[in-house]
Amino acid sequence: MRQMSARLQTDDELAAAYEAAHRDYLERRDAVERLPGDPGVGGMPTRVKCLHVLVAHSLAVGPGVNPLGDETLALLPRWGSAGPCVDASFAGPCVDASFAGPCVEAAPADES
Repeated sequence: MRQMSARLQTDDELAAAYEAAHRDYLERRDAVERLPGDPGVGGMPTRVKCLHVLVAHSLAVGPGVNPLGDETLALLPRWGSAGPCVDASFAGPCVDASFAGPCVEAAPADES
């Protein structure tokens, strides 16, 4: 995180892309609900504080939006490549499969 933060001070292109990622994150968050006090986002846009926030942003919006989130994600092991994260017979609550991915049972289509 220190190395990433230091690069933000010396790499103008990276700093501009990270600033744009910060704006994107805030726009998406505030579209759901404006949080009291306008809290920060993992140290953005001037430093790197919370890698999990950057990874979550990259996973949510896809590659090319948050450069340091993409970089951090690339360093992680391929934890999702081993197959489903739950037993296929799992009978838990259904969630929209387009949101949950392959790990959660898809809800039946509305037939009304």
